[in-house]
This record gives sequence, structure tokens and C-alpha cells, in this order.
Amino acid sequence: MNEFDQFVKHKLRVKLYLRYTDDFILVAENKEYLLKLVPAIERFLGDDLALKLHPQKVVIRTLNQGIDFLGYVVFLNHRQLRAKTKYRILKKLSKRWQNFEVGEISENDFGQSFQSYLGVLSHANTFKLSQNMKNQFWTSE
Repeated sequence: MNEFDQFVKHKLRVKLYLRYTDDFILVAENKEYLLKLVPAIERFLGDDLALKLHPQKVVIRTLNQGIDFLGYVVFLNHRQLRAKTKYRILKKLSKRWQNFEVGEISENDFGQSFQSYLGVLSHANTFKLSQNMKNQFWTSE
């Protein structure tokens, strides 16, 4: 994907571009400008990398609406955890807790999972959620 990075930055001259693996966002002040970039990006991906844009994942929105990216909704000055991500974390953590309670996993294994989820939460405005999880699932190691 380095070739794609170079194409976006140097050929298309996009100033605000972010990519993680195969997910990327472009930020611009002008919707028409972004719409014009889509065919060029599709051609480059198809011709040079044998890839295609997912037709349902090309979205143009305002920054006020937030950008759904990697499990977060990114706004200009903060990040929120996507609701679906929050519920998935709570469901998986509850399952890990049940596994711990019946002895299928150790307290250390549960603690590692718990710390991993707290790490995910640390990248967004989730103080209350983190505190609630600590109150519900805290174990002493």
C-alpha cells in the first residue's frame, strides 16, 4: 500500500490523508473535490494494485458528523467509541469473565484481556465506560 500512499500524497496532492492497513480517509474542505478523487483512486487501485473500493464504504461526510474509522467516530477535537464497538467489547469481556469464573481461564488471562480492552478505550473519550468496567470486572492480581 506504500504505492497508494505515494499516489495520494504526491499525484493527487491530498494534504489530509490517513491510512491503516486497507482503510483510509481523506479530508478536504470541498465535497466536489473529494468526489473528483474517487474515479482516480478507483483507477489507481484497479490498475496498479488489483484492488477495488468497497462500494458501500465510500462515504463523504462533514467533520461535524464525525468519521467512522477503526471502531471509533473521529471528530475534529475528540474521538468516541463506536456504539457497536462498545457493545462488542462488553459482550466479549462478559464472556471472558464467565470463563474465568468457571475456571476455564486464569485470572492472569482475564487480566490481560481486560487491560487490552482498556487500551482500546484509552484512545477515545471513554472515562465513564472505563470506570464502569473497572467497577464491574476488577480483580486483584
